[in-house]
Amino acid sequence: MDCLNLFLLFTFTFACSSIISTRADLPGTWELVLADAGISSMHTAVTRFNTVVLLDRTNIGPSRKMLGRGRCRLDRNDRALKRDCYAHSAILDLQTNQIRPLMILTDTWCSSGQILADGTVLQTGGDLDGYKKIRKFSPCEATGLCDWVELDDVELVNGRWYGTDQILPDGSVIILGGKGANTVEYYPPRNGAVSFPFLADVEDKQMDNLYPYVHLLPNGHLFIFANDKAVMYDYETNKIAREYPPLDGGPRNYPSAGSSAMLALEGDFSTAVIVVCGGAQFGAFIQRSTDTPAHGSCGRIIATSADPTWEMEDMPFGRIMGDMVMLPTGDVLIINGAQAGTQGFEMASNPCLFPVLYRPTQPAGLRFMTLNPGTIPRMYHSTANLLPDGRVLIAGSNPHYFYKFNAEFPTELRIEAFSPEYLSSDRANLRPVIEEIPETVRYGEAFDVFVTVPLPVVGILEVNLGNAPFATHSFQQGQRLVKLTVTPSVPDANGRYRVGCTAPPNGAVAPPGYYMAFVVNQGVPSVARWVHLIA
Repeated sequence: MDCLNLFLLFTFTFACSSIISTRADLPGTWELVLADAGISSMHTAVTRFNTVVLLDRTNIGPSRKMLGRGRCRLDRNDRALKRDCYAHSAILDLQTNQIRPLMILTDTWCSSGQILADGTVLQTGGDLDGYKKIRKFSPCEATGLCDWVELDDVELVNGRWYGTDQILPDGSVIILGGKGANTVEYYPPRNGAVSFPFLADVEDKQMDNLYPYVHLLPNGHLFIFANDKAVMYDYETNKIAREYPPLDGGPRNYPSAGSSAMLALEGDFSTAVIVVCGGAQFGAFIQRSTDTPAHGSCGRIIATSADPTWEMEDMPFGRIMGDMVMLPTGDVLIINGAQAGTQGFEMASNPCLFPVLYRPTQPAGLRFMTLNPGTIPRMYHSTANLLPDGRVLIAGSNPHYFYKFNAEFPTELRIEAFSPEYLSSDRANLRPVIEEIPETVRYGEAFDVFVTVPLPVVGILEVNLGNAPFATHSFQQGQRLVKLTVTPSVPDANGRYRVGCTAPPNGAVAPPGYYMAFVVNQGVPSVARWVHLIA
């Protein structure tokens, strides 16, 4: 081998080893949870029984999972299958990683959902025969046979396709927007559908007002963002309480595919900070452009401030269709999506394989950390959900009208989990174990949590409540993290630490329902225990 070829070989080998080393050195790890779930999950929700509801749409033709026991859905109007014996929903047992098929009867394509105060998954709208449908899934133990129930005694006043649901302080749910539905309504039903002109005002030639970002503020009003504008909405009086300044950087909602999260509520719970990140350039959807670069900008606003303004930041990557997942620590994981194109069937390219950690307490310019990349593109119709053990479950990705496996970005049936750096082995000695915690707490109630930790505790142990949102289309509907007021931990005679806690004061800070209670020690969370927060 001559010197030039030897040099080139050395250079190539060094470059490859540098790339591999760089990937290995980045924080976080990936694991394959399930090689074939049978369905591609467009909508995903975690239940208090440590199971995960996976939900696609019905009019998609054959999936890879049969319903079994002779169960079939009959629909003469279904263009794909008139007699459909395939599952389009399933339940995943996180203990065994086993899948059980569920039966959904009406079309859930691009629908919305929320977890009710009793832990039931409420599911609303969709397309075709599901346009006005309301469904419920009351979860059970992993060995149970619970299944979807489609309500016959009540339906939506307006059809909802690409709408958003948000639980309210009293446990009811507001159902907002959708294609051609510039209204709000409620479950349980009240007052019919109420006009909400803001959604019509922000609509543009490619819509950009679908799947609006809705966050319940601790003052009881709603922060509602659509396209590039936001308002504070008093749903009790149906009035706009405040208009926020527009966010620079173009449209952010469907089909322009940004994402949003409300940061952790803490202290006296009077301050709420909203972050909106990423999105497609205007016109990419109309032009069906798959290679138009995505935006990488993020806007951050104190929604409860007397004079709110947007603080702008840039992510390390432009990103559309990214999911923003609140971690138990208060950091935000931004994961999934693409770096070019827009939402829609086969309308994006250049998958963004690198997750990013957003650290809200760091100074501007230092808040983003690039994490270890995955290997499976997660494009249109992918989801991300926080699990009780602190991992993030990654499911779905089907940028095609039907299931299509021979494509550049095929329909994805694999389910993965991403473990943030706090789960690394070198931090295992810091990880608390919850030994005792009440199963039910009331608003404002004082209670104790008992934990053990391998190494002595040297700082404050946080107790943080994270709910289980309904994830779909790059937005975790209803997502919330509340950092409780705690007293310094005190060791007891049994080798445990006692942490005094005070439950959230009211439903505006934390709506009633089941929460994952995490104890966090120096940035390392425990495995959560489910706690029922009630009035």
